[in-house]
Amino acid sequence: MMKPVISDLVVGINGSDASILAAKYAIVLAKQQRCRLTAVYVVDTATIKQLTLSKIFIQEESQEYEHSLEANGHRYLSYIGELARPKGVKIEREIRHGAVYTEILKVADEKQANLILLGGWERDRSTRDIMGNSYREIMINAKCSVLLVKEPSVDHLYKLA
Repeated sequence: MMKPVISDLVVGINGSDASILAAKYAIVLAKQQRCRLTAVYVVDTATIKQLTLSKIFIQEESQEYEHSLEANGHRYLSYIGELARPKGVKIEREIRHGAVYTEILKVADEKQANLILLGGWERDRSTRDIMGNSYREIMINAKCSVLLVKEPSVDHLYKLA
């Protein structure tokens, strides 16, 4: 018998609408394929460190911002858990600290993921630039396939699952 093509999924969560849609898509996929799902939120301490070194943030501001991002991460991951529960999908949730692409790739390696799911770009240019760099690094360096979720009917698929 052939091993399933997809058995372990990792979805990157950043709180954007696009990442929430990617999480819904991952939940649907995990349910259909009966695979494990891990949602990862990364507190981007690499960017915070750059902002501090560039004197855009002072040390106290960077610590406060990091704590705020971590609190947001817990909220977003809790929400993703609430989305998975009624669909009967068990989801592992992780908060990591570091560079977004590095941490998502680490989790994918640790979980031996077959697929990494990422939300499509948002219209906001500043977010798009930051995420674009991270996404590019993930796509170039991932050891597994990467899916950029842009499915327009994700909410409909989620409701049907």
